[in-house]
Amino acid sequence: MSKQVKIILIVIIIGAIALFRYVSSSQQGGQQGFQRPPSPVSVAAAVSQDVPVYLDEIGKCVARELVSVQPQVTGRIVDIHFTDGANVRKGDTLFTIDPRPYRAGLESAEADLAQAQSSLSLAKIQFDRAKQLLESKDISQSDYDTANNGVEVAEAQVKRGQAAVDNARLNLDYCFIRSPIDGRAGRRLIDIGNVVSPATGSLLTIERMDPVYADFVANENDLPVVQKNMAQGTLRVEVRLPNQPDSVAGGTLTFLDNMVQAGTGTVQLRATVPNSKHFLWPGQFVTVRLVLRTIKGAVLVPSTASLTSAKGPFVYVVKSDTTAELRPVKLGQRQGDLIVIDQGLKAGEMVIVNGQLAVAPGAKVHIVNTSPADGSKGASS
Repeated sequence: MSKQVKIILIVIIIGAIALFRYVSSSQQGGQQGFQRPPSPVSVAAAVSQDVPVYLDEIGKCVARELVSVQPQVTGRIVDIHFTDGANVRKGDTLFTIDPRPYRAGLESAEADLAQAQSSLSLAKIQFDRAKQLLESKDISQSDYDTANNGVEVAEAQVKRGQAAVDNARLNLDYCFIRSPIDGRAGRRLIDIGNVVSPATGSLLTIERMDPVYADFVANENDLPVVQKNMAQGTLRVEVRLPNQPDSVAGGTLTFLDNMVQAGTGTVQLRATVPNSKHFLWPGQFVTVRLVLRTIKGAVLVPSTASLTSAKGPFVYVVKSDTTAELRPVKLGQRQGDLIVIDQGLKAGEMVIVNGQLAVAPGAKVHIVNTSPADGSKGASS
């Protein structure tokens, strides 16, 4: 290689190094001069209020009373006094079985009773006469005993006659089948003209719908806390329909089973719920919230404020200088659109509820909207 070529190569290398240093210094100066603009965020203030501690379970409504109406005597149905699905009161007549044979039987029994009573009156007169004659020695002891026995036989006949009358009257009363409870009638299973008997079976079912039971189960791991809070008083229950979560029927826990189911590891519970408007129906699936206790002055934020990292849940707190602080927190139970913050936050602190993905810890933020903690729409700032 000639000396001239070597000089040219040296010049090219020196120029490349100078150019590289110039470009590097220019990029560094540009990065140092660039500042990230504040991220637009929505914020809400943490609030303090009393909230329940609860268990949410799936349950099923059960009628408090379910009665199968069955005939007690044999006869032909001559009248039906209700419509299918009607609300009936205790004592309302539902069916009428032809009463004529039983009314005739009652009249016959009453006539037999009157005859027995007349025989008893005559036997008593004869006994009183025999008693007087015995004192005057005009009859023998045997005749006196016969008269006394006649009274006893007549009294027995009267008792038997009275029993026959009572039985005939009961059979006549059974001709008028009445509702044994207040409730709602189902679909009748017999029509007018059919002959029924005690062997016929059910004519109708009636279910009492007020109050109604809500049966549900709890995990055996939750049993100790349920028992602990039950010992302090009656526990409140909130029952909701799955498609109407905002409509709540309140009741009380009235039953805790005495054993844990071996196959499922659950325990049966039952709540009694007033149901005068028939909001709940037997057989209906419901969500049951068992309120165990109340936390006083809990701190709550909108559930959208909570994020999760590898280190656990956190929220972004907006400080007074409008910078975002990443604050680790301990979460409690959800309360509708809010969530309880057990640790890490105080009431009144502002948390970011929207726009967190564009926020960096310690970076400036621009508050574009301030929402109430209940999650309803707030005013723009």
